[in-house]
Amino acid sequence: MSLATDLFAVANPATPLAERLRPKTIADIVGQRHLLGPGKPLAVAFASRKPHSMILWGPPG
Repeated sequence: MSLATDLFAVANPATPLAERLRPKTIADIVGQRHLLGPGKPLAVAFASRKPHSMILWGPPG
């Protein structure tokens, strides 16, 4: 398989869009310094390696 084919291949087209677009790393989340900056709630939860269950919701953007 070529690089271009790998880049745009979908492993399982039946996988929900939200799961396919979910950030894979903390670096994939942009523009949330009030949550992810040093000492902020989500940064602390992820650094502890024991994040709690949470639902994040809000308007897009």
